[in-house]
Amino acid sequence: MVLLRADEIRKMSMDERLRKLEELRRELIRLRGQAKMGGAIQNAGRIKEIRRAIARILTVIREEQLMKEKVER
Repeated sequence: MVLLRADEIRKMSMDERLRKLEELRRELIRLRGQAKMGGAIQNAGRIKEIRRAIARILTVIREEQLMKEKVER
């Protein structure tokens, strides 16, 4: 199950991306805390999904920064 696709992320505004990034980071911290404390995680694959979604968001943000720099030259 894919949390966010790259095309969905590209359609978001920068504020939406940053908000979603913060939300995912908070959820990742919470899930990692549960795992460390020995609690049963309902969906162990969720941590992997969240990590990948965070990476996708950061990648799209970086791509846009590079495109903006390229245009300014």
